[in-house]
This record gives sequence, structure tokens and C-alpha cells, in this order.
Amino acid sequence: MAEKQHPAGYAPTNGYSRSDEEAARGSDRELRNKKRKKWALYIIAFIIFQAGIIALFTMTVMKFRTPKYRMRPVNSLSTTSVQASSFNARLSTQLGIKNTNFGPYKYRASNISFYYKDLAVPPSLASSTEWGSAISSGVLPLTSQSRLTGKIEIMFIFKKKRAINLNCTMDLNITGKQLENITCK
Repeated sequence: MAEKQHPAGYAPTNGYSRSDEEAARGSDRELRNKKRKKWALYIIAFIIFQAGIIALFTMTVMKFRTPKYRMRPVNSLSTTSVQASSFNARLSTQLGIKNTNFGPYKYRASNISFYYKDLAVPPSLASSTEWGSAISSGVLPLTSQSRLTGKIEIMFIFKKKRAINLNCTMDLNITGKQLENITCK
């Protein structure tokens, strides 16, 4: 039995060459390495998670969408001095812009042009015989076209130019003083 008892600080004779102090230091290193690996995995998982969030954000929020341009219901329509081949009409309506982007849509002033069978309404129709017969019938089929150009700003950083077209067909009831069958694209 005297052979099995060793004084402190000497290496044991059973084949293990480490003392207790060396074994404690080795387990500390292993424990530190395990903690470092665990932290490295946490950091890598966090980076992957952030990359996924950024990818999702860019595909949904940062996407440039063309705003919608539409004509709202007509507020008032007044016609005066209806003659055989001419009349005067005043149309009051609101045009709406629906912007689904995460940022403003800044646009310039725009015009709306009205057409009767591909001819501009005010100047070129005075001599048309079809124009006079359409006015005398009381219902005038018209088309309107408008183009609105502007810039979309997303998050006040990214800017892109977009143009919106509004093409509408309608029937102008001269005798009833109202617009009917308004369809817009």
C-alpha cells in the first residue's frame, strides 16, 4: 500500500503523466474553447438572421411600386349655350393618387385631354358633321388621357422616376348634365 501513496506534486505511476494542476489547466482551456465555439455559433446565427431580415425588407418595403391614378366621382357638370354644333361644358372632379410606397411621390402639374373619336375636343371638331349629330343626340362619347410624371423616394434615400397614365372612357349626357359610364384604366 505504501507504493500507491505518492507525495503531492509528483506524477502518478498509473500511466497518466499529468498532475492535478495540469489537469485543471487543461480543462479550463477546453471550457474556454467550448465557450468560444458557442459564441461563434451565436454570432454566425445572428448574422444569418440579419441577412434574412434585410433580404425580406428589400423585397417588400424597398420595392418601387407605380402609384395608382384614378378619377373620383364627378362633383358638378354644367353646360351652357348648347347650339347646333357647339356647347360649353365645365367639369369639376377630383383626381386621386394612391401611393403604396414607403415614401412620397412628388409629381408635376399635368393636363387632361378629351377626345371624340381620336380628335381633340376643343379646336378640331367645329367642322365635323359627326360632332354636330352627336351633340344633337344629347349623349357625347368621350375619351380622356392624362400622364402624370414624378419621382418616388423610398426611405428618403432611393429615388426613381415613374409615370402614371390615366385613360378613361365616358358618356357626356348634355341634356341631363351628367357623366355616365365612366371606366378608367
